[in-house]
Parts: sequence; structure tokens; C-alpha cells
Amino acid sequence: MTVSANSVDQRKADATWLQQWSTDDSAFWEARGKRLAWRTLGITTVDLTLAFIVWFVVSALVVRLPAAGFALTTTQLFWLAALPGLAGGLMRMAHTFLVPLFGTRHVVAFATLSLLVPAVGWYFAVQDPTTPYWVLLLLAFLAGLGGGNFSSFMPSTSLFFPKHLQGTALAIQAGVGNFGVSIVQFVTPWIIGFALAGSLLGEPQIAGPAPEAASPIWLQNATAIYVPFIVVFGIASWVMLRSVPVRANFGEQLDIFGMKHGLFMTFLYVGTFGTFSGLAATFPLLIQKLYGGMPGAPDPLAYAFLGPLVGSAARIFAGPLADRLGGARVTQWSFIGLLVSAIAITFFTAPTSMAEFPYFVAVMLMLFFFAGVGNASTFKQMPMIFPPRQAAGVIGWTSAMAAFGPFACGLMLGYALDWFGSFNPFFYWAALFYLVCAAINWWYYARKGAEKPC
Repeated sequence: MTVSANSVDQRKADATWLQQWSTDDSAFWEARGKRLAWRTLGITTVDLTLAFIVWFVVSALVVRLPAAGFALTTTQLFWLAALPGLAGGLMRMAHTFLVPLFGTRHVVAFATLSLLVPAVGWYFAVQDPTTPYWVLLLLAFLAGLGGGNFSSFMPSTSLFFPKHLQGTALAIQAGVGNFGVSIVQFVTPWIIGFALAGSLLGEPQIAGPAPEAASPIWLQNATAIYVPFIVVFGIASWVMLRSVPVRANFGEQLDIFGMKHGLFMTFLYVGTFGTFSGLAATFPLLIQKLYGGMPGAPDPLAYAFLGPLVGSAARIFAGPLADRLGGARVTQWSFIGLLVSAIAITFFTAPTSMAEFPYFVAVMLMLFFFAGVGNASTFKQMPMIFPPRQAAGVIGWTSAMAAFGPFACGLMLGYALDWFGSFNPFFYWAALFYLVCAAINWWYYARKGAEKPC
């Protein structure tokens, strides 16, 4: 059988781009759109979870590296925890523009498979304590590939759902995806404690404060366990996903930078997701530096996963709430909660005994909770303020800026301790920033008679 070139090109297009998509048409939505939208959400949500796992795996590894023989200073450890945030922000800037150029299918599949680079790289690096520091920095930067994916996955999802469901859909995807942080911080201490596949994955490292107290650990397991999942779901994305026919070249997409509400929503999302991602990356080190030297000191990873867990669950819960009450109203309560929590945490950052530790954890969980709530509600606001293509672009760009949270928090916390001998200056600055964000949200979006009530 002979097939013309035009027919081949059309088949390739049909395999990637949908010929019709209209979420405003209720008949189309019920007949075809709903099933495809929810299937796409399911696949891309698993992919996003894997992306967050890779993005935050460094935060789970850094607290174990010194005991495994890596000679690293406190500042070097904070740099390793911070660098995935820098990379994630830079990569999200690029991801913002990818979906209208290449479509959901291509972007999600290749972005997921790209996670193999840092996963395999860390697998080899942690097995050798003499690995140069610059190599560890490079691998920490490459972990940011996982952070970048958010700014293409989330705009893609916004194109698949009608406005009245976007708050819920985006909250589910982002909230479940955010669980990747908790997964990697919870699973890592367990998975590195035994030979995952006998000797096939390498020999153990000897970890302990002294030779007589040393025990074997398999740090390479921390990334090796996810490699099969990355391969399977990367291939599944290529086979099962399609792309909404909303296309624009790079120049056309730059119109989002001429809108003041794009700037304001960037500030708000930096305040919410920047807090979530920044504290998720540094929470283990905060626990270690504040309480690690006390009798009965806690294992940082035994508690650090609770923060991202609470924040992720709050994001899922707050999505439908924002659909019902309005995103701006929920965002306002989020920033009030963040402001109070940032001030409260300063009372527990100079502990004199382990008796203060439960209160420290409780207030940190409050920060994660209100950040998670705001993550969901701000994503409800953006599709209400902007038309679909611009909303997708704004979601991607604000996500890119907020992804610098781990980098900013890591450096600011590290240098606050170096310069002032305390983490409190960072939290005072954060409280001031939350106050500014609350004022912006109330004036432009939440008050009666606001310019863009949403």
C-alpha cells in the first residue's frame, strides 16, 4: 500500500494534536472531553510526582553525605540544597513557553525521561566519597530538571479543563505532585538501609560518627529505586497523551509580560509556592542545625517529610474550596496565616532543650499548611483573570519565579546563620513579604469593588 507524504504528515499530526477541543461546549465535554482530560491529568500527575521526587532528592541526601565520608562544610551543604531551586527556576522559565510550541505529548514525555540524567548521575556519585564538590554541584543543578517540568505540566492541564473545574484539577495535579517531596524524604531513610538488589546496585558506604558505631548504608538506592518508574511513565506519556490545539510562537507568548496582573500574581505565588518549595528543601537542615546537637536529637528525615505532606494535602483540599468561595478570599486567609506563622517560628529557633522541638515542628507545619492553601487558591485566580492561552503562560511564568524558593531560602537561611548567628532574620523578612502580598491581594482581588475580583 502506498501512503503519500501528506498522509504521513497528517497521521503524525493526528497522533499528537487533537483536531478539536472545546471545554465550553458541554456536549463535547461530556461526550469526549471529560474522559481524555481526566486521563491526561492522571498520567501527567504521576509524571509530576516523579519530577518533584528528583527535584528534592538532594534535600534528602545532603543530611547523609557527611556521615558517609563526604567532607563538606555547612555552607557547602546549604548550597547543595539550594542549587536545585536555582536550576528549577531557570528551567521553568524555558518550560513556560514549551506547550504552545510542541504540545503536551512531546513536552511531558521528553521532560519525564530527562529525569534519568540526575537520577543516574547521583546513583554513581554517592558511591564515592572522593567525588569532587563541583560534580555534586552539577548534579544538584541537574536535579532542577524535575523542578522545571511544573511550568509546562500545569499550563497544559489548564487547557484541558473548563474554568469551573480548573481550580480542582490544578490543585489535584499540583497537590499530588507536591507529595513527591514527602515521598522522597520519607522513603530515602528506609531505602538506603538495605541492599535493594543484592550487590547489583553497588557496595554499601560505611556511615557513622565513629568506626565502632558505623553501619552500612546504600545511598545509591535513593535514586535507583525511581529509575524504572521514570522509564515506564515517560513511555506511557508518549503513547497515551495528546495535545490541545492551542498554539502560539515564542513572540506571541511574550504578551504576558505587559500585564500588571501577571506581575502581581507572580508576587503572590512566590509567597506561597516559594515558601513551600524553599522550606521543603531546607527543613531537614534546619532540624539538624537547630536540634541536631542535643541529647536525644531527632533524625531530620523522620520529621522533615511531614511539612511537604501537610502542604500538599492542604493544596488538594483548598482547590475545591477556592472553586466554591473564590480564589482571592482563600488567598487572603493564606497570607494572614503565613504572616502569623513566620513570626511565631522565631520563638523556637534558639532552643535550649528538646522540649521545644514539638512546638518548632508544629509551627513549621503551620507554614507548610498555609503555603499549600495559597498554592491552590492562586492557581484558581489566574484562569479567572486571564484568557486560556495567557492564563497558561502566566501559570508557567509565576511557577518559574516561585521555583527559585529553594535557592533563595537555602542561601538566605545559610547566610543568616553565618552573619547573625540566627535564622530569625530570614523569618522576619518573610513576614514582611507576606504582609505586602496580603495587601496586594486584598486591594486588587479580594475587597469589595476590587479591579479583578476572582
